[in-house]
Amino acid sequence: MGALDIIAAYPRAFFNGLIVTIQLALTVWSTGLLFGFLLGALAAGRPGSYGRIVSLFSFLLSGLPLLVLLFWLHFPLQSMLNVVIDPFITAAFALSIVNVFAIADIVKGALSDFPTQYVVAARVAGLTPRETLLHIKTPILFRQLIPVLLMLQVTMLQATLFASLISVEEIFRVAQRINAQVYKPVEIYTALGIFFLLVCLPINGIALWLKVRFTRNFSES
Repeated sequence: MGALDIIAAYPRAFFNGLIVTIQLALTVWSTGLLFGFLLGALAAGRPGSYGRIVSLFSFLLSGLPLLVLLFWLHFPLQSMLNVVIDPFITAAFALSIVNVFAIADIVKGALSDFPTQYVVAARVAGLTPRETLLHIKTPILFRQLIPVLLMLQVTMLQATLFASLISVEEIFRVAQRINAQVYKPVEIYTALGIFFLLVCLPINGIALWLKVRFTRNFSES
C-alpha cells in the first residue's frame, strides 16, 4: 500500500485534518499580521517604552521552545486556573503570540531603520505627512517586509504540527492515528511531507524572488 493508496483509503480523515490545519494557520497568520503590525508600529513610535517591551518579549520567545509553551498553556496553567480550554484555542493562542511578537520585532526594526533622507526629500517636495506615509514609506516598507514575513508565515504553518501533541486534530495527528492502524510510517509521513512541500515551497520561492527583485540595501543610499 503506497502513500496515494493510504490517502485514497482515508480521504475523509485526511481532509478533516487538512481543514483543521488550514483553520489553525489562517488564525495564526491573521492574528499575527494584524496585531504584529500594530504593535511594531507602536513600538517604533515609542522606542523607550513599548519598543523595549517588544524587544524583550521577542527575545524571550525566541529562546523558549514552542513545544514547552504549548504544554505549559495546556496543562499547568489550565490546572492552576481550574479551567478547560479547547486545545485548538490553546494552540492558536500560543502560535499567535509567537507570530505577533516576531512580526512586531521585524516591523519595529524596519520602521526604526527607515532612511530619514526619504522623509526629508518628501518634505522638501511639499508632501504632507499623510502623503509621505502613503506614497513613500508604505511602498518601500512593503517591498522590504513582504519577503521576510512570507517566510515567517511558512515557519508558522510548519509549527502547527506541534498542535497535535496537545490533541488538536490537525493533519499530523490524523496521520499518526492512521499509522497506528495500518503501520505504514514511511508512506504516510512521505505523503505528509509532500503536502507541506507543495504548500511551502511556492511561498518560499515567491519570498526569495521578491527579496531579490525588490529588497535593497539602504546603506547604499
